[in-house]
Amino acid sequence: MILAMSAIKRRPRLARPKFRPAGLWSRGMFATLGAQFLSAFGDNALLFAALALIRQEGFPAWSGPLLQAFFVGAYILLAPFVGVFADARPKGSVMLVANMLKCVGGFGLCLHVNPFLSYALVGAGAAANSPAKYGILSEFVVPAQLVKANSLLEASTIAAILLGAIAGGKLTDWSIEGALTVITGCYAAAALSAILIPRLTQRAVPAIKYSVVPIVKTFALKTRSLLKSRNARLAVVGTSLFWGAGAALRFLVIAWVPVALKVTNNALPGFLTGMVAAGIVVGAAFAARFVRLQQVHRALPAGILIGFGVCLLPLATTQPLAFAVMAFVGICSGFFVVPLDALLQREGNGGVGAGAAIAIQNMFENLSMLALVSGYSAAVFLKVPVNGIAIGVGAFIALSMATLTLTRLKSARGRYSTL
Repeated sequence: MILAMSAIKRRPRLARPKFRPAGLWSRGMFATLGAQFLSAFGDNALLFAALALIRQEGFPAWSGPLLQAFFVGAYILLAPFVGVFADARPKGSVMLVANMLKCVGGFGLCLHVNPFLSYALVGAGAAANSPAKYGILSEFVVPAQLVKANSLLEASTIAAILLGAIAGGKLTDWSIEGALTVITGCYAAAALSAILIPRLTQRAVPAIKYSVVPIVKTFALKTRSLLKSRNARLAVVGTSLFWGAGAALRFLVIAWVPVALKVTNNALPGFLTGMVAAGIVVGAAFAARFVRLQQVHRALPAGILIGFGVCLLPLATTQPLAFAVMAFVGICSGFFVVPLDALLQREGNGGVGAGAAIAIQNMFENLSMLALVSGYSAAVFLKVPVNGIAIGVGAFIALSMATLTLTRLKSARGRYSTL
């Protein structure tokens, strides 16, 4: 017996099993999709309620884009820190903290605390949530499933945009305070859903001491390292152009509806925004079916078509035509952006970390949003007709996307010619 016990004691420990992704249809994936849906639903409903709130409180007309600037500014200022935070902690915990921040910001708006500061707090939560929600996908699935996982996440996000925009417009027409209460409840529910996400033991980087100067320097080095990759540059530039133009387009639609369609409620702009979201779901499904990471160039022409679609907006003088144009823009958008997001995640996992890569992407996207919303505000200040602004935004999107596509094709030809 003693010899047997001794043999047992001396028996070497079994090697720890290698980490295996849980899979595309795992509990963690469903919890992530649920948390993202509720969080994005609140974000997109909140814009309509917050704009109505500042109008009710007598703020000037130009304060709408300024409200968006506070939201975007939180993204930019926190970009060096949120990627580190997402990579150093279980991403489900990060999503929990992020949605609690959003809940506090929404509650501040309910209590009529300064709307700009409250909206900035929601932006801080969104900034923390973004690298976690995308970075966690690579922990649930193998690289070959990343485009499909991104399509599911984008479909969840866009469904939330669709329903959130519609509900935000409808609820705001009914009661601004009621809308804000419902939205705050959505953020609370998103936080509860994030609790169900498994805490995976695998981390991209070890625990980090948070110190401002070293983190900013590290972020700058990671940005430089990431952008050395041709694929990462393509993904960052492409998605930045897309989301910057999308931010300007959202304000454009809100201003365009009463001028072109003679409708002054909040519901119709919400429905049109929702139609874009529905189109993105369709485009994301097409991207998952027809685009692989090795063939990402197939997605780029859709970016050019987005610009052409926006240029058609002045011709949409009836509601059915307006819905058709918005659906077309949405389909092209989904087909364009989903493969680029997946490409960036793959590049990030192979280098600076998925969380850091998404944080870098967010910084550039929000700088682009800030620039294009500022350009839109300047055009409104100069009293440019809304249809003229639409043509200008559409032309900018088409030309910038065409430049990106041609640059990629030229780079690919040059690489193959040296083989």
